[in-house]
Amino acid sequence: MRPVPALSLVLSAAALALTAGAGPATAVPGSRVHVITAKSGLTSYKPELVPPGARAHVFGLTSKHLGTSTAILVTGLLPNREYGAHAHTKPCGATGDLAGPHYQNVEDPVKPSVDPAYANPRNEIWLDLTTDATGRGAAVSKVDWTFTDRRANSIVIHETHTHTDPGHAGTAGARLACVTVGF
Repeated sequence: MRPVPALSLVLSAAALALTAGAGPATAVPGSRVHVITAKSGLTSYKPELVPPGARAHVFGLTSKHLGTSTAILVTGLLPNREYGAHAHTKPCGATGDLAGPHYQNVEDPVKPSVDPAYANPRNEIWLDLTTDATGRGAAVSKVDWTFTDRRANSIVIHETHTHTDPGHAGTAGARLACVTVGF
């Protein structure tokens, strides 16, 4: 599987930041870069769709001047299948619902959020992916905002790609698996 150019950029930057030493690295004068990494077996809530042994690798960079880029690489999922994935507000738990709602930069006052003005890939981190014949997949999200004191805490993998139509925006079916990420 060949990584897409944006994914290569995120992975290269993450690798450079991690090999440069502990702590944030400076990418732009006066700008702090926060590197996000998580490598974990997925907490699977539906083993028939996310088999035991499936893994997720999440990488991210966030900077006041550059926004937030997040990449996910998954292995061990079902082959040739579409999955949705989003950043959620809480860490993973015993059930998918414990990860809370999608993290939104500008929070929708109505819950659950299905308004495309709030539930969209510019206001949330969407990482929809399609696996290859071996069950590997990758996705990248780039938004122009950074986290404040309010942060996402997990990536949840969903049953389908994310819907965008009014009344269904942001929905992607059942919560299949989760990985806790220190955003």
